[in-house]
Amino acid sequence: MIQKLKLYHSESFDPYYNLAVEEHLLETVEDGCCILYLWQNQNTVVIGRNQNAWKECRTTLLEEEGGHLARRLSGGGAVFHDLGNLNFTFLVPTADYDLDRQLEVIITACRNLGLQAIRSGRNDILAEGRKISGNAFYRNGTRSYHHGTLLVNVDMDRMSRYLHPSKAKLAAKGVDSVRSRVCNLCQLCPGLTVPMLIRQMTAAFEQVYGLRAEPVTASDIDDAVVKALSLRNRSWEWNYGRQLPFTFSCEGQFDWGSLQLRLQVESGVVRAAQVYSDAMDWQSAPELEKALVGCRFSMDALQNRLGDCHGVIGRDACRLLAQQNI
Repeated sequence: MIQKLKLYHSESFDPYYNLAVEEHLLETVEDGCCILYLWQNQNTVVIGRNQNAWKECRTTLLEEEGGHLARRLSGGGAVFHDLGNLNFTFLVPTADYDLDRQLEVIITACRNLGLQAIRSGRNDILAEGRKISGNAFYRNGTRSYHHGTLLVNVDMDRMSRYLHPSKAKLAAKGVDSVRSRVCNLCQLCPGLTVPMLIRQMTAAFEQVYGLRAEPVTASDIDDAVVKALSLRNRSWEWNYGRQLPFTFSCEGQFDWGSLQLRLQVESGVVRAAQVYSDAMDWQSAPELEKALVGCRFSMDALQNRLGDCHGVIGRDACRLLAQQNI
């Protein structure tokens, strides 16, 4: 039974830090306590635990424009975060996990703003028939969390530009996102800001649970633990190198002939490569294959391997990869 409420609002916009704090709060939430954690990320695509980064996001474009790719513990689909978005997490002992009550906090906050919000299915909250919040869930033995997004004034152009699959043929194991028609809350409630929504979420949290929320203090956060989790969260191995095998293929036509690349990728590394070409130079295909095997599956790494390989054919292979929105 929930007997205590705690509230923590992160002042950081670093997704790797914020996800680390979330995990730390999950591991340390007290019995009989529910923590509401409110946080924001700057220019970030967050993918689900079992998703393939390259299938969900134009990773190269995101990184070129100063964005971040992050992987969370929970399942579900890819989401875009910027400072027009408010993230929330309810962290509780599993015995006190109550999704209906937790969702009621969000719905109550929206209704207190004059919005008629409703729950749709298991994961979404709608207002005027459009999605304003998506939710995901995680359980770690005796502790559980439910988290999600609230779109206040998100840059929809960036969202649609980054959450765009590769042009190449990509067969991947893992969970695909379900694209939904989304809407910013400021379109339905003109003048709404993130600080205003934070105040409404805090008030609704206390209203629904009938208790006053205490702040999470600095002594509740172990900086060393959060730092270690942050380092893991920002690592290439965590975000790209998961054990998710997939195949990638693309093809193009050039002045000298045709080229098709087929790559078997596992844990973010090219384990096998097949190159097909009708180039007069019969040595080009096996040399490209040799260069690709063992390479990280990232635009920079692939192009560095191919750029100096077999002259114009290697350079055109780089051009072909650049067109795939990896």
